[in-house]
Amino acid sequence: MAHPHVKAIEKMNPASLINIIEESQMTYVRENLSVFLHRSQIVLLKQVRKHEKPHHKRIRIRQYEKAEKDDLFNMHLGLYLKKYEKLAKIGLIEIDKNPDNGLAYDCTLTEKGLEVLDEIDSLEHEWESVVNINDDDLKVLKKLALDSFEISYKHKKKKGFIF
Repeated sequence: MAHPHVKAIEKMNPASLINIIEESQMTYVRENLSVFLHRSQIVLLKQVRKHEKPHHKRIRIRQYEKAEKDDLFNMHLGLYLKKYEKLAKIGLIEIDKNPDNGLAYDCTLTEKGLEVLDEIDSLEHEWESVVNINDDDLKVLKKLALDSFEISYKHKKKKGFIF
């Protein structure tokens, strides 16, 4: 018997198809991860890893220096800090609320955080096998990602990387 959603999927646009694929991967990771994390916490944990890289840290510092420190900015700063504090509470990151780099706060991964990220990376790779992604599929996805990246990169560049 054919899958009940075949006809619906055949009519979907590329963005909807990508969303289904992304949701599948995230669901697989969350169901098999040794710790319970919300989707947003996994994304945030990955952001901490990205932001620890020297190049990205320099960009963040430059963005923070240029940003208008208005009420909206401070509200967002507080909201993000609360999200990071939840990761710190379960021992995945440490927060420095007085870093000497010019940022309002800075986060670093703990050993446990690194282990969970390794597990996430492993589960994401395992998911690729589960859904049968082959080299040709990967080549097409990489081309789409590169072509798509230009749109967001140009937007960020136009905004001076402050968004």
